[in-house]
Amino acid sequence: MAIDNKFIDQFCNVTSKAALAASYLVGKKDKIAADQAAVDSMRSELNKIDMNGQVVIGEGTLDEAPLLYTGEFLGTKNGPDFDIAVDPVEGTNFVANNLPGGIAVLAIGEKGNLFNAPETYMDKIATGIIDKGLIDLDFPLEKNIKNLSEFKNKDVSSLTVCVLDRPRHKIIIDKLKELNVNIKLITDGDVLGALYVSDPKYNVDMFLGIGGGPEGVLAACALDSYNCHFQGRFIFDNEKDIIEAKSMGITDLNKKYELNEIVKGDSLFCASGITNGEVLKGIAIDGNKYLSETLVTHKNSNFREIVKSVNSINE
Repeated sequence: MAIDNKFIDQFCNVTSKAALAASYLVGKKDKIAADQAAVDSMRSELNKIDMNGQVVIGEGTLDEAPLLYTGEFLGTKNGPDFDIAVDPVEGTNFVANNLPGGIAVLAIGEKGNLFNAPETYMDKIATGIIDKGLIDLDFPLEKNIKNLSEFKNKDVSSLTVCVLDRPRHKIIIDKLKELNVNIKLITDGDVLGALYVSDPKYNVDMFLGIGGGPEGVLAACALDSYNCHFQGRFIFDNEKDIIEAKSMGITDLNKKYELNEIVKGDSLFCASGITNGEVLKGIAIDGNKYLSETLVTHKNSNFREIVKSVNSINE
C-alpha cells in the first residue's frame, strides 16, 4: 500500500505550522522554549489528520517527553496506520541564536516500515546515486574517496565532504585534509547535512560521521526518494543503550543497516525552514500571513519539491 497523495499537503502543513511556532523564538536564546513551541504545534496539527499514527521516533520516552513521546498515538483514529518520526526543531541552537539552518522535520511511513531507532549515536555515510558496492561504511575512508572520485570522474581535490564539527571527527577531518579533499563543516543539524548529497547544486559529494540515530532515520527517509546511498550503524557503548536496543528487538548490535532496511515501502518526508539556510528559507511573517518553504519528498509518486506557501497565521 502506498501513502495517499492527499497526505502531502496535510503533513506539509504540520511542519510549516511547527516552523511558524518556533519562529517567534528565533534569537531569543531559549532553545528549550523554541523546541516546546514546535512540539505543541506539531502534536496539535497531527491530531487533526484522519489517521492512526504512532510515534516511532519522538522527543524521547514518556518519562522524558510528555508530548510526541515514542509510542504515542496521534490522529483521529479514522484512517490508515502510519509510523511517525519527528524532530520538531533540528538545530535548536540555530533557532535560539538566529543562525542559518533551523528546520522542523517529520517523516511518515506505513505501519511497521520506519526503523524504531534507539536514542543513541549512529555512524553514517551518504552520497548521491552511485553504483552498488562502491561506497561502504566498512571501507577505509581513503578507498571511499578514491572510488567516488573515479565514479564521478572528478579529481579528489574537487570532492567536498560534509562532516559535523566535533572532536570525535578529528581523525576523519585530518585524513580528509591529508587527501586534499574539500571539507564542509557543520556545527549542528545532521538531517540537513545528509540532505546536501541529494542535489548537485549543494556541491557536497559525501556526508559522513557520527550523529544521532533518530536523525539518521529521518535523513534516510528523505534520501530514499532521491535514490541516494545511505548506510548506518548504531553505536552502543554503554549498558543502558545495550539494554534498550535489546528491548527493541535489536539482536546484532554491530549490524550495518542499508537504506532499504531503515525505510521500507512508501515514505513521506517534510522539512520546513525556521531560519534561513542553504536548502530552505525560514519563516517570513507579513501582517497576518506567513511565508514558508518546505522540502517535501514522497517516494511512491516520485514527488521531490520545495513547496513555497503563503498562509494565514490565524488559520
